[in-house]
This record gives sequence, C-alpha cells and structure tokens, in this order.
Amino acid sequence: MQVRLADPIDLDGFRRQARQLLAAGVPPQEVQWCEGPGQSLFDDDSAPMPALRPAAPAPRVPAAFVELCRRLILHRDPQRLDLLYRLLWRLAHEPALRHDPLDADLLQAQRMARAVARDIHKMRAFVRFTRVAEGEGGAERHVAWFEPEHRIVEANAPFFMRRFAQMRWAILTPQRCVAWDGHALRMEPGADASARPPPDAGEALWLTYYEHIFNPARLKLAMMRREMPVRYWKNLPEAALIAPLSAAAQQRSQAMIEAPATEPRRIRAPQPIHLLPAAGSAPASLEELRAAAHACRACPIGALATQAVCGEGPRAAARMLVGEQPGDQEDLAGRPFVGPAGQLLDRAMAELGWPRESVYLANAVRHFKFELRGKRRMHKTAGQREALACAPWLGHEIDLVQPQALVALGATAARTLLGRSVAVQAERGRWLHERADGRAVLVTLHPSALLRLPEAHRPAAYRQWLADLALARAPVA
Repeated sequence: MQVRLADPIDLDGFRRQARQLLAAGVPPQEVQWCEGPGQSLFDDDSAPMPALRPAAPAPRVPAAFVELCRRLILHRDPQRLDLLYRLLWRLAHEPALRHDPLDADLLQAQRMARAVARDIHKMRAFVRFTRVAEGEGGAERHVAWFEPEHRIVEANAPFFMRRFAQMRWAILTPQRCVAWDGHALRMEPGADASARPPPDAGEALWLTYYEHIFNPARLKLAMMRREMPVRYWKNLPEAALIAPLSAAAQQRSQAMIEAPATEPRRIRAPQPIHLLPAAGSAPASLEELRAAAHACRACPIGALATQAVCGEGPRAAARMLVGEQPGDQEDLAGRPFVGPAGQLLDRAMAELGWPRESVYLANAVRHFKFELRGKRRMHKTAGQREALACAPWLGHEIDLVQPQALVALGATAARTLLGRSVAVQAERGRWLHERADGRAVLVTLHPSALLRLPEAHRPAAYRQWLADLALARAPVA
C-alpha cells in the first residue's frame, strides 16, 4: 500500500495517515511512504486507504515519541517515515519497547533526531546576513545564504523572526527560503547559489573583529572542526582567516609569553602610615583625610573598591556640591565627577559661568559600591548604614574646606547633609537652614537622574535642574 504526504515535513498528515493505518491493522512491511506529488510511472496513487475499524481505539504513545517525530520528520533520509511508522506500530503492539534503551530502531531514530537538532543549532550559529538595497528607494534588507543538511528552514524560521524582529531579512537555501518583512513570515521555493548576495562593508568589519578576538593560546583545531564542521566553511566569510591565523598561532603565543607583564589598573597605592590620624582624632589636612578614608573599613564597600574618592577643589569655596558616591570611572581615576554624570555637571557649570576649579566637588560616600554583571561593574545605591559610616568623612571635609553653603545632588547627599530623609522632588530648588553649623543646603537632582530619563524628557528636566543650580549663584536667602 502506497501512502503519500503532501509535503516532506507534513507531520500532521503523517500522524493522520499513520493513525488510520494503525487502526486498520496494516503492518509496516505492507506500507510504502512517499513524499509530494507522484513523479514515477510506478507510483500507484489509486490504492485507497483502508477503512477505520469502528471499535479501534486511538493509539497511546509516550510524549517523548511525539517530540521524536517532530525532529525526525525534518531529517533528509527518505526512510525516516518507514522508521517512524514501524516504531509507532511496535509501541502499540510491544509495550515493553518504551523501556528498552538498546532497541536498534529507537537508537537509529534518536541518532537521526540528534543530527536534526545539531543542524538547527548550526544554522543559528552560522547564518551570516549581508545588507542589500532593493528597489528604487533603496529599501534595506538583510539576506543570507545557507545550505542546511536537513529540512530545518521552517522549524528555524520563528527563532530568526524573534531574534531579528526589527529588520527585514531573508534566508536563502537550495530547498526552501524564508523571508520576514517586519509583519509576517513568508516561505518561498528554494534558490540557486547564484542568488547569494555579494559582500558588503559589514563583512569587512566582521572580519576585522574576528581577527582581533582570535586567541592563539587557546587554539584547538580538532575541537574547532568538530564545532564548526568544514562543510560550513564555504559560506562563512571568516573561514578564509582560519588557515593564516592557525599557522601563525604558535609564533603569536610565544610572543605573548615573552611580552612584559601589563600593569594592573586597580591596585591601591601604598599609603604612608605617618599620614593616618591618631585613633579618635580628626584629620588635620585634606591629605590626611584622604589617607584615612582610603584605609577605612567601617563598611564592606572599602574592601572592594579600587580606592577612596575624596573631594577636590579650593579651600573656602563659595559652594560645595555633594553627590552620592563615585562611579566606575571615578573609582579608577580617584577623582569625583569625571564620568558621564560629571560631564553633564561640567556642562551645567559652564553655562552658569562656574569654572570647575572654583567649586568644591565631593560625595557623601567615599567608595564605589557596585555589582558585577559579566565583566562590567554596575552602580548600586549605597545603603543607609553605608552612608552613615561615611558621614564623618564628609563632616571632616566640610570643616577643612569651610564652604559658605552646600548643594546636595540627590537623596543620599541630602540625607547625609540634613540628617533626615529628604523627598528631593518636593524640596528641590530652595535653601534649607537646618544644619547646626548654620550652613544652608540647596537640594536638587543628581545629574545621573537626568541621564536615566527618556530622551524626550531630558531637555525640560535639564532646564529645570539648571534653574535649581542657578540659585547657588545668588546670596543664600
């Protein structure tokens, strides 16, 4: 009996036909599975399907077998449908089969399913898009050429749709092509290799990147060929670099070994012991304060940061601007407000006519608090206990600098200077006279708060923030 599917990967059609055959009691050796329309004089399309037995129950199979069918039907082997129906027949008539890990049919099906899964993974890893301009208007589309080993284009299309949802793209293969226009996936007939787009500028950039990340000391050619089989190389632009980079790997590795050591960036400079103040005494100078803050371990932050970051600016400054804590760049440089937030503050002070050297800049917290995300150190707001541990350093700094008034940039600075919680939005833009030493405090936003706003809201927020800072030019009222 000949059974023909409308499409080679028509799983629903296979399940429907297989159930009918199984219910009619047709054994596997009496079934010939075919794909697509008849192409031979020997194809017999006239043989009718057997009628269902009225009382025949639906076959029950393990859930793992359904998943096996989804993978196996994508395999290129023309005998896969015979294997699937044979396994279905045996599962229905040999219940013990599902518990036999050494069965030859099961092992063969599992090997084929793994080959399909591997091909799906390789397609996701080795597709390389090229930018192509189409039509008179030069509409941009990204096109890739790939030659899969199995029928995996439809199965992989949703992955590429999710990953590249914001761009128009097409993947061309010899058997089936898939295109995404930003709204819907479209399956098309296979293409010829001549349709492969020529290299673009992005390919040269990719080759430069690949050449620079190549690590000769970690080269393992056998493993590389296993993970990136040679048959894929003809469609990978970086494959042309593999031979010359591999040939020079030993020489480059030896050069790396012989090169002098790189000076580390995050090593604390030794602090002279005689600069540290005696226990219980206040620092007598800013240099002594910096040394003492650097050695401080009153909270855990000091043990993890590169160095303490104290303030900088002139003695007896008219205004002292106090932020929250140093960021990543400040931690490495040892200076306050040199990162993105500091650059925004420099811009504001330039518009207000304040030279940076005329203002004393400091932070409420002396050390950088962060959490690691991969290799990046991401800013983390200091807790209240950590701010309280650093408060004496800011107090000593104010006593040594003797500023006329204070500007609190953000809630952490305002809480440290005023000794209470401060709602910045409610109390911003006015002088507060609450300190015991008589110095007034002007509360406003920290510049990093503006950088976190959506782009459309930044201009208005910046103008309002600049108006707050402008109050510090006038006499304290």
